[in-house]
Amino acid sequence: MAGVACQISISSSSTLRRVNQWPRCFSGSPEKKTPAVLKWAVSGVTEFLRLISGAPSSTSIATNKDRSKNEVTAGDVDDVMGILRSDYRNFYFVTGVLTSAIYSDDCIFEDPTISFQGTELYERNLKLLVPFLEDASIELQNMEKSESSQRNYILATWKLRTYLKLPWRPLISINGNTVYDLDKDFKIVRHVESWNVSALEAIGQIFTVKSFPFRD
Repeated sequence: MAGVACQISISSSSTLRRVNQWPRCFSGSPEKKTPAVLKWAVSGVTEFLRLISGAPSSTSIATNKDRSKNEVTAGDVDDVMGILRSDYRNFYFVTGVLTSAIYSDDCIFEDPTISFQGTELYERNLKLLVPFLEDASIELQNMEKSESSQRNYILATWKLRTYLKLPWRPLISINGNTVYDLDKDFKIVRHVESWNVSALEAIGQIFTVKSFPFRD
């Protein structure tokens, strides 16, 4: 969830067809599509955060193929699942710390608000959010795999909970899942999130004032 808390989130609404008759994956209800204006707004917020943080542009990041990676290799789907479980234990959605070696450089990232390509860009966007999160956690609830001659993928179900460092301390609480599509070399080539709420409802949580005392 790169755009995890805007949500300040970063990927695009997509209906995902599953093999082996797994349930279809939607953001919110199937009928709800993310309004284009909302996608533009999220993209604008992401770019604004980049500018005020002094991070390099998405163009320079997306074309940088010389970045160093941890020496981690995966020989099968189970290896990838083990690495992902470790990343979830490290709360990678809300810390920006992930094992990038299991992703292809040009991996596609999607969620109900925006879509983009590039693993380094995904890492950067996650890290942009970290200073705005408080008491953040991502709980892995389940992880399953599907292996076939046509497609290998992993489905992770999770729950995100974080406060945002705004004067009214809004609580972001979202149940969701992520599908990790793998290529023949067991690299993740597509990372697709869906949520139990619509993109509009998720963004609306930011502007909801909870009935608890503000912190000093």
